[in-house]
Amino acid sequence: PLTTDHDVLKDLFAQVRSGLIEGGTAVGMGLATAVNRLRESEAKSRVIILLTDGVNNAGNVQPVDAAQIAAQFGIRVYTIGVGTRGKALSPVARYPNGKYRYDHVDVEIDEEMLQEVAARTDGRYFRATDEAKLRAIYAEIDQLEKTRIKVTEHSRRNEEYFPLALAGSGLLLLGLLLDRSLFRTTP
Repeated sequence: PLTTDHDVLKDLFAQVRSGLIEGGTAVGMGLATAVNRLRESEAKSRVIILLTDGVNNAGNVQPVDAAQIAAQFGIRVYTIGVGTRGKALSPVARYPNGKYRYDHVDVEIDEEMLQEVAARTDGRYFRATDEAKLRAIYAEIDQLEKTRIKVTEHSRRNEEYFPLALAGSGLLLLGLLLDRSLFRTTP
């Protein structure tokens, strides 16, 4: 709650801890969550694009199991492994001043698992090593997944003529009234 009690605020801020989140990629959990969201969708084409830069090393659902469930619901999964081959700069520690220390770490992408997930769901596996390649992959997926969507467009019109006509008529009447009374000219 909002407070002006500075002692309470100091205590709360003293309990705040900063640091790096534990490393890990829960590919299976992410895929299972996406399947759960799409399973009751009535769309003709239900697609998941799984974009990852790592291996499944967290969570309690295996990606292949989640892919099997996706296939049962008729959901197609396109998998994309992202990252350079070899080593890449990655934050490995944080200094007390808040800055990060970077080091070259091996890029690990479980391409075999991603290929299997795509194959089980009638999808495809792609590998993106740079931004241009990723854009090309999305364009290719866009070409593979064409669905017609009926769009109904509604517009609301407000006629602004009446207030302007009313104001103009009022000014005309005021002019005639003033011409016949206050600004009347005698011959």
